[in-house]
Amino acid sequence: MSASPLQLPIFPLGTVLFPGGVLPLRIFEARYMDMVRECMNRSHPFGVCLITQGREVGTPADHESTGCMARIADWDMTEPGVLQLRTVGTSRFTVIERSVEANGLIRATVELIEDDPEVPVPGELAACSILIRRVIDDICSREPEPARRILAEPYAPDAAGWIANRLAELLPLSMPSRQMLMALTDPLRRLALIHEVLQREQVI
Repeated sequence: MSASPLQLPIFPLGTVLFPGGVLPLRIFEARYMDMVRECMNRSHPFGVCLITQGREVGTPADHESTGCMARIADWDMTEPGVLQLRTVGTSRFTVIERSVEANGLIRATVELIEDDPEVPVPGELAACSILIRRVIDDICSREPEPARRILAEPYAPDAAGWIANRLAELLPLSMPSRQMLMALTDPLRRLALIHEVLQREQVI
C-alpha cells in the first residue's frame, strides 16, 4: 500500500470503526451533508475517528489520531433533511495534520496503515474462529438479505485479523479498548487479546 499522504474529510464519532466493519449513520448537519455529497460524487471515502473531547454535533471535536476510512455502501432519505447511510470500514490511517473549514468540517492529511496480512488462526485461538462462524450462521439465518446484515461480506472466518475485528465490534468493550485494538498492527496480538476477554467473560 502506498505511504503517500492523502486528504480526507474527518467525521469524529463516539464509536470506533474497524476495517470491514459496518457503520450505519444518520446525517443531518449541513457540513456532513456536504461531506457525503462530495464523497458520493467522487466515489471517495471519509475518515472516522473516535472523539477524545467534545461531541458529535456542534463545535468540531478533538479526536484520536488513528482512524479508519469509511466507504458509503448505501444510502436512503426517508425523512426530509435526514440521510441514512450504511458505511463499511476499509483501511486504517494516521492523521498527520488537520484543519477546520468555516462550516466546521474537519479535513486531515493522513498516512495509510498497512492492511492486516492474511494470517491463519493458531490452534490456541481456534475457539475464536469457531465462535465467529456460529455468529455468521446466526446472522445469516436471521437476515437473508446481505445488505441488511450487521456484518459485511466477504466473510473471512479463517483470518485472524478479520475475526478479531468482528469480535471486537460485538463484545461489550469500552471505546478506549476498541480504539487500542483497532490501532494494533499485529492481527495475532489483537486476536489474542480478544481471546483473553472471551475467556474472562466465560464466553469460550
